Amino acid sequence: MNALIEKDIQTIQSIEAVPHIMKMLADATGLRFICIARVTDEKWTTCAVLDRVNFNLNPGDELDISTTFCIQVKRSTQPIVIEHALEDAHYSKSEIPIMYGFESYFSFPIYSKNGDFFGTLCGLDPLPVKLKTVEIQQQIKSFAELISRQIEVDERLITAQSELFNEKAATKLQEQYIAILGHDLRTPLSALTMGVSFLQDQVTDATSQKILARMDSSATRMKRLISDVMDLTRGKMGNGMQLNVKTVNNLEDMLTHTVDELSGLNPQREIQTHIDIKGSVNCDPERIAQLLSNLLINAIVHGDPQQAIEVNATIENGVFALTVTNGGDPIRPEVVDKLFQPFWRNESNKQTGGLGLGLFIASQITCAHDGTLAVCSNDSRTIFTFQATLGMNAIEG
Repeated sequence: MNALIEKDIQTIQSIEAVPHIMKMLADATGLRFICIARVTDEKWTTCAVLDRVNFNLNPGDELDISTTFCIQVKRSTQPIVIEHALEDAHYSKSEIPIMYGFESYFSFPIYSKNGDFFGTLCGLDPLPVKLKTVEIQQQIKSFAELISRQIEVDERLITAQSELFNEKAATKLQEQYIAILGHDLRTPLSALTMGVSFLQDQVTDATSQKILARMDSSATRMKRLISDVMDLTRGKMGNGMQLNVKTVNNLEDMLTHTVDELSGLNPQREIQTHIDIKGSVNCDPERIAQLLSNLLINAIVHGDPQQAIEVNATIENGVFALTVTNGGDPIRPEVVDKLFQPFWRNESNKQTGGLGLGLFIASQITCAHDGTLAVCSNDSRTIFTFQATLGMNAIEG
């Protein structure tokens, strides 16, 4: 195997969403074998695989390209979908289904940077499966496009990282980096979200609804990750946190909505809320809500799940104070100084799956509002406290 193919396998393996995509496709279609393949004119190489039928292919394994339908997809750039090979008017005469022992099959193209053909998202099963529906094919297509975008972004970021060593190119690369995240990721993600919303209104069976709910939750998390990285880029490149300061009368409602939203996503966690903000407040309400969201997510992830989380927001002596409290193990003193650094995650809790940007962005929002963000942790509880004088004309609670 040459170095370029190995790099392509590593690229696919590094995409966190790939295992989830393959599992959701297997659950949605009924196919028991799903894979992503790197396809060239000479080779077909497995990059990632979900195998429930003991097809015995692992990442790095190769097949004779002439014995696959993927070479046809590469040449035509059109997907192939087969529901029952033995009864298919076109593919019943092909030796490929007999050779590999499948009746149902799909192969959709995946692209890399500049629209170059990368390979295919494939699925197959020894039994016939209904695949030729608008919903199923649109779902497969959306996942193939999502993987294509991720490959493209990964390649662009690798290029950007090498070019960042050139100080003169830093400003230009910053703009390109934000554009990649802002347009190239958000546009297809919005399309995927709209597709999920459409399908939720169309399908009625419990299995499909469960899968769509999972997809919707994943899309929401991806949007948050994109926003976090864009905020990091602005903060580290010298532009600072972007604020839209205005006078608002509903900050209490916005913060309550933030808590309710995260409570709905984490129904197993008890969140006790006391938010009492009356009158008008001069601030960036979306950023204050984002700060609360980040602190609350941190408490949900790292706090003791058996103990309630407390959220308090009040105004005292003209100072807005927001606290998020959770139980659990105390934060070690040597760790406190690292909490607000970008990409830092507690080594003892790696299963969080985040980028380690939540508390860093919370600190940036704090600085932009000329406030303070402090943490106090002992054996009984951990408290994060945000305080700022936000130019308030409010009734103190």
